[in-house]
Formats: sequence, structure tokens, C-alpha cells
Amino acid sequence: MPQSDVQLDRIIETFEFLDDWEERFAYLIDLGKKLPSMEAADKNEANRVHGCQATVWLKPHLAAEDPPRLEFSAESDAFIVNGLIAILLSAYNGRSPREVAEYDVEGLLKRLGLEEHLSPTRRNGLHSMIGRIRELASHAANGTMEKPT
Repeated sequence: MPQSDVQLDRIIETFEFLDDWEERFAYLIDLGKKLPSMEAADKNEANRVHGCQATVWLKPHLAAEDPPRLEFSAESDAFIVNGLIAILLSAYNGRSPREVAEYDVEGLLKRLGLEEHLSPTRRNGLHSMIGRIRELASHAANGTMEKPT
């Protein structure tokens, strides 16, 4: 089980424990504040996720294991988006490209109630991030992942 599964379980438990969405959004912002910063050099156009209202950068790293495992670093200029990134990184980091492709992130978002409580622009941005992660996983699976810049 990837280490991220343990962290993801804690996020799910906390979301389920909190009674209202004001508390859940506060928790989401707190997750965002705890997200590690990316290197300034990695905040470039090649790592930018398009389709997000906020500026989002996402950098993949393919660990040389058998099977190879993906690790992502990501950051946004918005705290709530950073919180969404923290959830996605907890869901995807440490997984093989195939596991990333097969992961039921839509089920996770539904379980957390995010789909119905995010604004349409944030929801579109979230799906843009998921799409970019899946695209990078597909490239990694095919051996065509672009070299990080």
C-alpha cells in the first residue's frame, strides 16, 4: 500500500468527521497551507496545468522501481486549490502508471462531497488537474513521458 493511502485515509476520515462545509473548506485550506512548495525553477510553462482559473503547476517524477512509481509535486497560487492538490497527491503519489489510470478518483470526490460543493470554475480546474495527471501517467506507461524541465 503506498504511503499516500494512509494520508488519504486520514483526509477521508476528517472530511467525514466534520459536520458542515464551512469546516470542510477550512480543513481544505489547511491542507493547502501544508503543501510543500515547489522549486521556483519548476514553476514554468511546461509544468503548468491549463484549464484552471488559478495558476497550477504539476511536475511528475517517475521512480525507478519495478513497476515504476509516479510521484508528483504541485502547487497553486490559491489556498483552496492547494488543498485540492493535496488530496490528489495523496490519491496518486506512489502508484504505478497503470494504478493511476485505474484509480477511481471520481468515487473519491463523490465520497468527499467535493463535486457538489465546488464552484463550477474550481470543479473544471480540478478535472483539468486530474486529466493532466492521467495524461502524464499514460506517457509514463508508454515510455514517452517528457523529461522534466
